[in-house]
Amino acid sequence: MANTKAASERTARREGDHSLDFRLGAWGAAVPLTFFVIWAITTSVLGLSSEIGLVMGALFGLILGLFFCSSAWSDYANGLFEGLTQPVGVVAIVAWFFAGMFAQVLQVGGLVEGLVWLGGTSNVTGGIFVAMTFILAAVFSTAVGTGYGTTVAFCTLMYPAGVAVGGDPTWLFAAILSGAIFGDNLAPVSDTTIVSATTQDADVPGVVRSRFKYSISAAIPAAILFAIFGGGGDTSFADPAAMDAMMESTDPMGLVMLAPFALVLVLALSGQHLLTSLTWGILTAIPVLIIAGTGVFSQIIAFDADSDTVITGALMQGVQGYVTMAILILLIVAAAYLMKLGGTMEMITQKLMGWIKDSVRKAELSIWGIVALLNSAITINTAAEIAAAPFVKELGERYRIHRYRRANMLDAVTSALGYIFPWGAPVLLGWSTIQLMQNTYEWLPSVAPTAVFPFVLQGWFLVLIMLFAAITGWGLRYEGPNGEELKEKPAELTHSTADSR
Repeated sequence: MANTKAASERTARREGDHSLDFRLGAWGAAVPLTFFVIWAITTSVLGLSSEIGLVMGALFGLILGLFFCSSAWSDYANGLFEGLTQPVGVVAIVAWFFAGMFAQVLQVGGLVEGLVWLGGTSNVTGGIFVAMTFILAAVFSTAVGTGYGTTVAFCTLMYPAGVAVGGDPTWLFAAILSGAIFGDNLAPVSDTTIVSATTQDADVPGVVRSRFKYSISAAIPAAILFAIFGGGGDTSFADPAAMDAMMESTDPMGLVMLAPFALVLVLALSGQHLLTSLTWGILTAIPVLIIAGTGVFSQIIAFDADSDTVITGALMQGVQGYVTMAILILLIVAAAYLMKLGGTMEMITQKLMGWIKDSVRKAELSIWGIVALLNSAITINTAAEIAAAPFVKELGERYRIHRYRRANMLDAVTSALGYIFPWGAPVLLGWSTIQLMQNTYEWLPSVAPTAVFPFVLQGWFLVLIMLFAAITGWGLRYEGPNGEELKEKPAELTHSTADSR
């Protein structure tokens, strides 16, 4: 009887011709990904989290899964390699490499120095400077697509400047993290944007256009509150000579790098493929920085036989910065694929559907909850997003929630929570950067991660806005037969439901 039941379960699986059997049934197929999540949470709590450490956790999970597989081990290996070749991972990796190269070229061109010069020469003080820091950090992170890089750059330059002109240190640190969130969520070249789009089979330009309303709805009140409450800092300990030296290191010519950023933005939002947009951005940025005198070609690419990498420069650094994460996404995608072959995704979806029934509202609340839970535990937001993505896609497709909407739910909560919790990697990164700056500016106060998290307004607003969207259906679109967006619920979802959504 048990064999008959197992056979019928295998027949019902959506994979059809491909399936794997595991000890513990469908739960056994979840062992690789479950082990990875536990590993990620444990290393985070112990303060030992790193990208290469997460790769090792994923590898250990896949090895452990082998011993839970009751099918032939060769079938498990073949299933693993099938998972590694899924297009979602490859597309995300190539997009990351191009985005990384573009971001590094913009940084070589002095974009952050130009934005800091703009803030430092604006003659604003207190809360207005804090609000300006948020806006400039949002612009920078949207241009380069890296919230982590934004956090380091602005904690290095804008944080000391803001404290010196009367900005409250806690609100100033929160404004920097909030600006990083804005770009991480909205930028076409952001790693989380790319992952959220590719894992839901969506195009990046369409995703960005559809999520702007959510991002700006959080940013406007955040900027206002930063301006109101961000002042009141103590300037008595600031060293004017040190601040003058810092301002001398800035350069207004770095603002010319906004031109290639604008070009990429226009091309991407006009429907050009992201790789096409980024290629033109890179090709434009290089001559711009050389002509403006903010950089030289050897900073873009050079050959150095004495270097470990032989090739040096911004282009190499842009690719190198994502190599470890590229390996990680392939391993997690493979682990998720094994869950499909073993029937775990089908089982979890069916259990959730028992609670959701015909309510799309409950389906979206489930998506919101899954993403929030994983991002609260895994401190590297891209890794958490990759882990949550299969569940979001499986559940969203069942209820015909449009791929843009799924990507927005996935990315907004991921981008927000990664910069809020005190144990989050970017919060700790910013905190450690500020501590390092105290070697240069002895008067500079530090802000503990536990003190800043209530004030990261862009993050909190974004999480609450997406919860509001899930409850009320604001911005909800269904998916038509050809992938088009539909405002009305498809006919097959409307029968026997008391929920208007």
